[in-house]
Amino acid sequence: MANDFHVIGFRIGEESYGIPISMVREIVRVPNITAVPNAPETILGVINLRGKIVPVMDLRKRFGLGELHADKKSRILVVDLENRLLGLFVNSASEVLKIPSSEVEPPASMFSDGESGYVTGVGKLKGRLIILLDIAKLLLRQDYKRIEEAAEFAGSTR
Repeated sequence: MANDFHVIGFRIGEESYGIPISMVREIVRVPNITAVPNAPETILGVINLRGKIVPVMDLRKRFGLGELHADKKSRILVVDLENRLLGLFVNSASEVLKIPSSEVEPPASMFSDGESGYVTGVGKLKGRLIILLDIAKLLLRQDYKRIEEAAEFAGSTR
């Protein structure tokens, strides 16, 4: 019997995306986000999540789609990435999706290399396409250290 993919579904603009449910710690409404000087362009700032300082990345900016403006449906997916928390700012998130492995296509060759190597596949579910992402590959390595430094800076100023 083939394994199913269990993902948290979320939207950026009109597109549906999914990340493994095992990586998502929680989904929160958008709180006050504190800007941090010299943070990477895709980092909106940091939030205080029950005493922990969590950097927040705007996925819309990361995908080159411009800035995302918060509304009542906007959410932050708090993901655990190598024992560090990172917030992902998205248009909406609420679905837990179970996609049969038989309904997941590997990424096209244009997604497998370089900048968009974070796309791990495309799932088909009830007439919808869900782009499956690898969050670890989504972060550019050079930005990773800057994100950590921004979170440490914000934590030390509180």
